[in-house]
Amino acid sequence: QVQLVESGGGLVQAGGSLRLSCAASGRTFNSYVVGWFRQAPGKERDFVAAIDWSGPGIYYVDFVKGRFTITRDNAKNTVLLQMNRLKPEDTAVYYCAAGSRRILSQLTTSYDYWGQGTQVTVSS
Repeated sequence: QVQLVESGGGLVQAGGSLRLSCAASGRTFNSYVVGWFRQAPGKERDFVAAIDWSGPGIYYVDFVKGRFTITRDNAKNTVLLQMNRLKPEDTAVYYCAAGSRRILSQLTTSYDYWGQGTQVTVSS
């Protein structure tokens, strides 16, 4: 069992930056893919980025390429999502998820464990 806790959300003006953190407890992220998703009110949960904890694989959705960066901190067993040049349309609850299938997938069904989410609000 893996417990995931997100942090780092908040309110920021358009053009600003936030760094989200996803910490795991219960076990390490070894042999997992860790992904970030987001969900705006009334919309589906959308894929943002994923990283293979045990390999070189990283995958971004097109609309965040060049603005968001996903990295891992092995010592802290944490995955980070650095979000720059934020836009109002980035406003959503951001969730991290972990999947044991080692697939850099956009599908929510590919992930086994989910955090509780952290709110990101970007004002115009």
